[in-house]
Amino acid sequence: MARRAPPPELAAGDAKAARADIEAIYCGEARRVFASLVRLLGDFDLAEEALHDAFIAASEQWPREGVPAHPRAWLTSVGRFRAIDRLRRKTRFDAAQADIAETLYGESGEDIETGDAMADDRLGLVFICCHPAISADAQVALTLREVCGLTTEEIARAFLTAPAAIAQRIVRAKTKIREARIPFEAPAPSELGERLAAVLRVIYLVFNEGYFATSGASVTRADLSGEAIRLARLLAKLLPEPEAKGLLALMLFHESRRAARTSPSGELILMDEQDRSLWDRELISEGLALLDSALLSRRFGAYTLQAAIAALHAQATRASETDWLEIVGLYDVLMQTDGSPLIALNRAAAVAMRDGPAAGLTLIDAILERGDLRD
Repeated sequence: MARRAPPPELAAGDAKAARADIEAIYCGEARRVFASLVRLLGDFDLAEEALHDAFIAASEQWPREGVPAHPRAWLTSVGRFRAIDRLRRKTRFDAAQADIAETLYGESGEDIETGDAMADDRLGLVFICCHPAISADAQVALTLREVCGLTTEEIARAFLTAPAAIAQRIVRAKTKIREARIPFEAPAPSELGERLAAVLRVIYLVFNEGYFATSGASVTRADLSGEAIRLARLLAKLLPEPEAKGLLALMLFHESRRAARTSPSGELILMDEQDRSLWDRELISEGLALLDSALLSRRFGAYTLQAAIAALHAQATRASETDWLEIVGLYDVLMQTDGSPLIALNRAAAVAMRDGPAAGLTLIDAILERGDLRD
Protein backbone atom coordinates (compact mmCIF):
# COMPACT_ATOMS: atom_id res chain seq x y z
CA MET A 1 0.00 0.00 0.00
CA ALA A 2 1.32 3.41 -0.92
CA ARG A 3 2.30 5.55 2.02
CA ARG A 4 -0.27 8.25 2.68
CA ALA A 5 1.07 11.77 2.28
CA PRO A 6 1.04 13.82 5.49
CA PRO A 7 -1.71 16.44 5.71
CA PRO A 8 -0.66 20.03 4.99
CA GLU A 9 -0.58 20.95 8.68
CA LEU A 10 2.12 18.32 9.28
CA ALA A 11 4.36 19.42 6.41
CA ALA A 12 7.93 20.54 7.12
CA GLY A 13 8.12 23.97 8.68
CA ASP A 14 4.53 23.95 9.95
CA ALA A 15 5.58 22.98 13.48
CA LYS A 16 7.19 26.40 13.80
CA ALA A 17 4.04 28.02 12.41
CA ALA A 18 1.93 26.08 14.91
CA ARG A 19 4.04 27.40 17.78
CA ALA A 20 3.57 30.94 16.46
CA ASP A 21 -0.18 30.27 16.29
CA ILE A 22 -0.14 29.07 19.91
CA GLU A 23 1.52 32.30 21.02
CA ALA A 24 -0.97 34.40 19.07
CA ILE A 25 -3.94 32.42 20.40
CA TYR A 26 -2.62 32.72 23.94
CA CYS A 27 -2.40 36.51 23.62
CA GLY A 28 -5.82 36.83 22.00
CA GLU A 29 -7.88 34.06 23.56
CA ALA A 30 -6.40 32.99 26.90
CA ARG A 31 -8.69 35.11 29.07
CA ARG A 32 -11.76 34.03 27.10
CA VAL A 33 -10.81 30.40 27.60
CA PHE A 34 -10.24 31.16 31.28
CA ALA A 35 -13.72 32.74 31.60
CA SER A 36 -15.31 29.62 30.11
CA LEU A 37 -13.29 27.39 32.45
CA VAL A 38 -14.40 29.44 35.45
CA ARG A 39 -18.02 28.86 34.44
CA LEU A 40 -17.46 25.13 33.88
CA LEU A 41 -15.28 24.46 36.94
CA GLY A 42 -16.65 27.00 39.41
CA ASP A 43 -13.26 27.97 40.83
CA PHE A 44 -10.78 30.70 39.87
CA ASP A 45 -7.62 28.86 40.90
CA LEU A 46 -8.66 25.54 39.37
CA ALA A 47 -9.55 27.35 36.13
CA GLU A 48 -6.13 29.05 36.08
CA GLU A 49 -4.37 25.69 36.46
CA ALA A 50 -6.60 24.18 33.78
CA LEU A 51 -5.78 27.04 31.42
CA HIS A 52 -2.05 26.42 31.82
CA ASP A 53 -2.53 22.66 31.37
CA ALA A 54 -4.51 23.26 28.16
CA PHE A 55 -1.79 25.40 26.61
CA ILE A 56 0.89 22.91 27.63
CA ALA A 57 -1.14 20.23 25.84
CA ALA A 58 -1.47 22.50 22.81
CA SER A 59 2.28 23.12 22.70
CA GLU A 60 2.82 19.34 22.66
CA GLN A 61 0.11 18.31 20.19
CA TRP A 62 -0.46 21.17 17.75
CA PRO A 63 3.07 21.20 16.27
CA ARG A 64 2.57 17.46 15.44
CA GLU A 65 -1.13 17.38 14.58
CA GLY A 66 -1.88 20.91 13.44
CA VAL A 67 -4.03 23.64 14.96
CA PRO A 68 -7.65 22.48 15.41
CA ALA A 69 -10.49 24.15 13.55
CA HIS A 70 -11.87 25.67 16.78
CA PRO A 71 -8.81 26.26 18.99
CA ARG A 72 -10.67 28.09 21.76
CA ALA A 73 -13.19 25.26 22.11
CA TRP A 74 -10.35 22.69 22.01
CA LEU A 75 -8.47 24.50 24.78
CA THR A 76 -11.58 24.81 26.93
CA SER A 77 -12.46 21.14 26.55
CA VAL A 78 -8.92 19.92 27.25
CA GLY A 79 -8.54 22.30 30.19
CA ARG A 80 -11.80 21.07 31.70
CA PHE A 81 -10.85 17.40 31.53
CA ARG A 82 -7.31 18.08 32.77
CA ALA A 83 -8.87 19.80 35.79
CA ILE A 84 -11.07 16.78 36.44
CA ASP A 85 -8.05 14.50 36.21
CA ARG A 86 -6.17 16.79 38.60
CA LEU A 87 -8.98 16.45 41.14
CA ARG A 88 -9.13 12.68 40.75
CA ARG A 89 -5.37 12.27 41.25
CA LYS A 90 -5.34 13.95 44.62
CA THR A 91 -4.21 11.36 47.14
CA ARG A 92 -6.29 12.68 50.01
CA PHE A 93 -9.59 12.94 48.29
CA ASP A 94 -12.56 13.90 50.44
CA ALA A 95 -16.16 13.19 49.50
CA ALA A 96 -16.88 16.77 48.48
CA GLN A 97 -14.01 16.81 45.98
CA ALA A 98 -15.08 13.44 44.63
CA ASP A 99 -18.60 14.71 44.08
CA ILE A 100 -17.28 17.80 42.31
CA ALA A 101 -15.08 15.74 40.00
CA GLU A 102 -17.85 13.32 39.08
CA THR A 103 -20.29 16.17 38.52
CA LEU A 104 -17.83 17.97 36.26
CA TYR A 105 -17.06 14.77 34.38
CA GLY A 106 -20.71 13.91 33.91
CA GLU A 107 -21.74 17.28 32.56
CA SER A 108 -22.27 17.54 28.82
CA GLY A 109 -19.52 19.16 26.80
CA GLU A 110 -21.88 20.40 24.11
CA ASP A 111 -21.65 23.99 25.30
CA ILE A 112 -17.91 24.14 24.67
CA GLU A 113 -17.78 22.68 21.19
CA THR A 114 -18.10 25.96 19.33
CA GLY A 115 -16.84 29.48 19.85
CA ASP A 116 -20.37 30.89 19.65
CA ALA A 117 -21.43 29.19 22.87
CA MET A 118 -18.63 30.92 24.75
CA ALA A 119 -19.30 34.42 23.43
CA ASP A 120 -20.78 35.76 26.69
CA ASP A 121 -18.59 33.90 29.19
CA ARG A 122 -16.19 36.79 29.70
CA LEU A 123 -19.02 39.30 30.19
CA GLY A 124 -20.64 36.84 32.60
CA LEU A 125 -17.36 36.71 34.53
CA VAL A 126 -17.39 40.51 34.77
CA PHE A 127 -20.84 40.34 36.37
CA ILE A 128 -19.59 37.71 38.83
CA CYS A 129 -16.62 39.90 39.79
CA CYS A 130 -19.03 42.84 40.27
CA HIS A 131 -21.35 41.01 42.66
CA PRO A 132 -22.83 43.41 45.27
CA ALA A 133 -21.33 41.31 48.08
CA ILE A 134 -17.83 42.30 46.94
CA SER A 135 -16.50 45.76 47.81
CA ALA A 136 -16.18 48.28 44.97
CA ASP A 137 -12.37 48.46 45.05
CA ALA A 138 -12.10 44.68 45.13
CA GLN A 139 -14.55 44.36 42.19
CA VAL A 140 -12.26 46.41 39.98
CA ALA A 141 -9.05 44.66 41.07
CA LEU A 142 -10.58 41.19 40.66
CA THR A 143 -11.94 41.98 37.20
CA LEU A 144 -8.66 43.44 35.93
CA ARG A 145 -6.80 40.38 37.24
CA GLU A 146 -9.15 37.55 36.32
CA VAL A 147 -10.99 38.87 33.27
CA CYS A 148 -8.24 40.91 31.63
CA GLY A 149 -5.16 39.09 32.87
CA LEU A 150 -3.34 42.13 34.22
CA THR A 151 -0.63 41.36 36.75
CA THR A 152 -0.93 42.54 40.34
CA GLU A 153 1.87 45.01 39.67
CA GLU A 154 0.08 46.47 36.62
CA ILE A 155 -3.14 46.93 38.58
CA ALA A 156 -1.22 48.54 41.44
CA ARG A 157 0.39 51.05 39.07
CA ALA A 158 -3.00 51.88 37.55
CA PHE A 159 -4.38 52.72 41.01
CA LEU A 160 -1.19 54.17 42.49
CA THR A 161 -1.37 51.49 45.17
CA ALA A 162 1.13 49.01 46.60
CA PRO A 163 1.00 45.55 44.91
CA ALA A 164 0.53 43.92 48.33
CA ALA A 165 -2.66 45.93 48.90
CA ILE A 166 -4.02 44.91 45.49
CA ALA A 167 -3.17 41.27 46.16
CA GLN A 168 -5.08 41.44 49.45
CA ARG A 169 -8.13 42.89 47.69
CA ILE A 170 -8.12 40.06 45.18
CA VAL A 171 -7.73 37.39 47.88
CA ARG A 172 -10.55 38.92 49.92
CA ALA A 173 -12.81 39.03 46.86
CA LYS A 174 -12.17 35.36 46.04
CA THR A 175 -12.75 34.42 49.66
CA LYS A 176 -16.04 36.31 49.66
CA ILE A 177 -17.18 34.52 46.49
CA ARG A 178 -16.33 31.16 48.04
CA GLU A 179 -17.85 31.83 51.48
CA ALA A 180 -21.00 33.48 50.12
CA ARG A 181 -21.35 30.66 47.57
CA ILE A 182 -21.76 33.18 44.77
CA PRO A 183 -22.63 31.11 41.68
CA PHE A 184 -20.21 31.17 38.77
CA GLU A 185 -22.86 32.14 36.25
CA ALA A 186 -24.33 35.28 34.77
CA PRO A 187 -27.00 36.83 37.04
CA ALA A 188 -30.69 36.52 36.29
CA PRO A 189 -32.13 39.31 34.10
CA SER A 190 -33.80 40.84 37.15
CA GLU A 191 -30.38 41.21 38.82
CA LEU A 192 -28.52 42.76 35.89
CA GLY A 193 -29.63 46.31 36.58
CA GLU A 194 -28.28 46.50 40.12
CA ARG A 195 -24.80 45.52 38.91
CA LEU A 196 -24.82 47.73 35.83
CA ALA A 197 -23.03 50.72 37.39
CA ALA A 198 -20.18 48.53 38.69
CA VAL A 199 -19.84 46.68 35.38
CA LEU A 200 -19.78 49.93 33.41
CA ARG A 201 -17.10 51.34 35.70
CA VAL A 202 -14.93 48.25 35.37
CA ILE A 203 -15.24 48.11 31.58
CA TYR A 204 -14.27 51.77 31.31
CA LEU A 205 -11.25 51.24 33.57
CA VAL A 206 -10.15 48.37 31.34
CA PHE A 207 -10.51 50.64 28.32
CA ASN A 208 -8.53 53.42 30.00
CA GLU A 209 -5.70 51.03 30.81
CA GLY A 210 -5.57 50.11 27.13
CA TYR A 211 -5.95 53.69 25.92
CA PHE A 212 -3.16 55.00 28.14
CA ALA A 213 -1.23 52.08 29.56
CA THR A 214 0.38 52.46 32.98
CA SER A 215 3.01 49.83 32.18
CA GLY A 216 4.74 48.15 29.27
CA ALA A 217 6.83 49.35 26.36
CA SER A 218 3.91 51.02 24.56
CA VAL A 219 1.84 53.99 25.74
CA THR A 220 -1.29 52.16 24.57
CA ARG A 221 -2.54 48.57 24.70
CA ALA A 222 -4.92 47.87 21.83
CA ASP A 223 -5.75 44.42 23.21
CA LEU A 224 -7.26 45.86 26.39
CA SER A 225 -9.17 48.72 24.79
CA GLY A 226 -10.41 46.34 22.08
CA GLU A 227 -11.59 43.85 24.70
CA ALA A 228 -13.37 46.61 26.63
CA ILE A 229 -15.22 47.65 23.47
CA ARG A 230 -16.14 44.02 22.74
CA LEU A 231 -17.54 43.61 26.25
CA ALA A 232 -19.41 46.91 25.99
CA ARG A 233 -21.01 45.80 22.72
CA LEU A 234 -22.16 42.56 24.36
CA LEU A 235 -23.46 44.50 27.34
CA ALA A 236 -25.39 46.99 25.21
CA LYS A 237 -27.03 44.07 23.42
CA LEU A 238 -27.75 42.18 26.64
CA LEU A 239 -28.91 45.23 28.59
CA PRO A 240 -29.67 48.13 26.19
CA GLU A 241 -29.74 50.81 28.88
CA PRO A 242 -28.88 54.41 27.90
CA GLU A 243 -25.67 54.46 29.94
CA ALA A 244 -24.48 51.18 28.41
CA LYS A 245 -24.92 52.76 24.97
CA GLY A 246 -23.36 56.01 26.20
CA LEU A 247 -20.26 54.26 27.50
CA LEU A 248 -19.83 52.31 24.27
CA ALA A 249 -20.19 55.53 22.27
CA LEU A 250 -17.61 57.26 24.48
CA MET A 251 -15.07 54.49 23.99
CA LEU A 252 -15.67 54.38 20.23
CA PHE A 253 -15.02 58.13 19.93
CA HIS A 254 -11.75 57.75 21.81
CA GLU A 255 -10.77 54.61 19.90
CA SER A 256 -11.42 56.33 16.56
CA ARG A 257 -8.32 58.47 17.19
CA ARG A 258 -5.93 55.58 17.89
CA ALA A 259 -4.07 55.74 14.56
CA ALA A 260 -3.38 59.47 15.04
CA ARG A 261 -2.47 59.42 18.74
CA THR A 262 1.17 58.35 18.52
CA SER A 263 4.15 59.28 16.38
CA PRO A 264 6.21 56.66 14.48
CA SER A 265 8.56 56.64 17.49
CA GLY A 266 5.67 55.91 19.86
CA GLU A 267 5.28 59.34 21.47
CA LEU A 268 1.81 60.72 22.22
CA ILE A 269 0.42 63.42 19.91
CA LEU A 270 -1.97 65.94 21.45
CA MET A 271 -5.44 66.01 19.92
CA ASP A 272 -5.06 69.51 18.49
CA GLU A 273 -1.95 68.35 16.60
CA GLN A 274 -3.33 65.03 15.31
CA ASP A 275 -3.89 64.28 11.64
CA ARG A 276 -7.68 64.07 11.68
CA SER A 277 -7.77 62.33 8.33
CA LEU A 278 -6.51 59.27 10.22
CA TRP A 279 -9.51 59.24 12.54
CA ASP A 280 -11.77 56.22 11.98
CA ARG A 281 -15.01 57.65 10.60
CA GLU A 282 -16.85 54.32 10.84
CA LEU A 283 -16.28 54.19 14.60
CA ILE A 284 -17.36 57.82 14.88
CA SER A 285 -20.57 57.12 12.93
CA GLU A 286 -21.32 54.10 15.13
CA GLY A 287 -20.72 56.20 18.23
CA LEU A 288 -23.00 59.00 17.01
CA ALA A 289 -25.86 56.55 16.42
CA LEU A 290 -25.44 55.09 19.92
CA LEU A 291 -25.25 58.57 21.43
CA ASP A 292 -28.45 59.69 19.70
CA SER A 293 -30.25 56.61 21.03
CA ALA A 294 -29.01 57.22 24.58
CA LEU A 295 -29.92 60.93 24.53
CA LEU A 296 -33.44 60.23 23.24
CA SER A 297 -34.18 58.15 26.32
CA ARG A 298 -33.67 61.16 28.63
CA ARG A 299 -32.44 58.70 31.30
CA PHE A 300 -28.75 59.14 30.57
CA GLY A 301 -25.94 59.89 32.98
CA ALA A 302 -22.27 60.79 33.16
CA TYR A 303 -20.98 58.39 30.47
CA THR A 304 -23.48 59.69 27.92
CA LEU A 305 -22.61 63.30 28.74
CA GLN A 306 -18.91 62.55 28.33
CA ALA A 307 -19.74 60.84 25.04
CA ALA A 308 -21.57 63.99 23.89
CA ILE A 309 -18.43 66.02 24.64
CA ALA A 310 -16.23 63.53 22.80
CA ALA A 311 -18.65 63.62 19.85
CA LEU A 312 -18.13 67.38 19.43
CA HIS A 313 -14.39 66.81 19.22
CA ALA A 314 -14.89 63.93 16.77
CA GLN A 315 -17.12 65.99 14.47
CA ALA A 316 -14.71 68.94 14.21
CA THR A 317 -12.69 68.57 11.00
CA ARG A 318 -10.12 71.03 12.38
CA ALA A 319 -9.20 71.90 15.95
CA SER A 320 -10.23 75.53 15.33
CA GLU A 321 -13.78 74.37 14.53
CA THR A 322 -14.33 72.76 17.95
CA ASP A 323 -17.54 74.02 19.55
CA TRP A 324 -16.13 75.07 22.92
CA LEU A 325 -19.31 76.92 23.88
CA GLU A 326 -21.33 73.71 23.63
CA ILE A 327 -18.60 71.70 25.35
CA VAL A 328 -18.54 74.03 28.37
CA GLY A 329 -22.33 73.77 28.55
CA LEU A 330 -22.11 69.99 28.61
CA TYR A 331 -19.44 70.14 31.31
CA ASP A 332 -21.77 72.35 33.36
CA VAL A 333 -24.42 69.62 33.19
CA LEU A 334 -21.84 66.90 33.84
CA MET A 335 -20.61 68.69 36.97
CA GLN A 336 -24.09 68.23 38.44
CA THR A 337 -23.79 64.47 37.91
CA ASP A 338 -20.08 63.96 38.51
CA GLY A 339 -18.30 66.83 40.20
CA SER A 340 -14.98 65.01 40.53
CA PRO A 341 -11.73 67.02 40.49
CA LEU A 342 -10.79 65.54 37.10
CA ILE A 343 -14.09 66.64 35.53
CA ALA A 344 -13.63 70.08 37.10
CA LEU A 345 -10.12 70.28 35.64
CA ASN A 346 -11.36 69.30 32.18
CA ARG A 347 -14.09 71.92 32.42
CA ALA A 348 -11.49 74.54 33.35
CA ALA A 349 -9.50 73.63 30.24
CA ALA A 350 -12.64 73.99 28.11
CA VAL A 351 -13.38 77.38 29.67
CA ALA A 352 -9.82 78.43 28.84
CA MET A 353 -10.43 77.51 25.21
CA ARG A 354 -13.71 79.43 25.18
CA ASP A 355 -12.85 82.52 27.25
CA GLY A 356 -9.06 82.63 27.24
CA PRO A 357 -6.23 81.21 29.40
CA ALA A 358 -6.78 83.62 32.31
CA ALA A 359 -10.35 82.38 32.87
CA GLY A 360 -9.21 78.76 32.86
CA LEU A 361 -6.28 79.41 35.19
CA THR A 362 -8.59 81.10 37.70
CA LEU A 363 -10.71 77.95 37.86
CA ILE A 364 -7.64 75.71 38.14
CA ASP A 365 -6.29 77.83 41.01
CA ALA A 366 -9.59 77.36 42.84
CA ILE A 367 -9.39 73.59 42.38
CA LEU A 368 -5.82 73.56 43.72
CA GLU A 369 -6.76 75.73 46.69
CA ARG A 370 -9.39 73.18 47.68
CA GLY A 371 -6.67 70.51 47.64
CA ASP A 372 -8.67 68.30 45.27
CA LEU A 373 -5.68 67.55 43.02
CA ARG A 374 -3.04 66.77 45.64
CA ASP A 375 -2.50 63.32 44.15
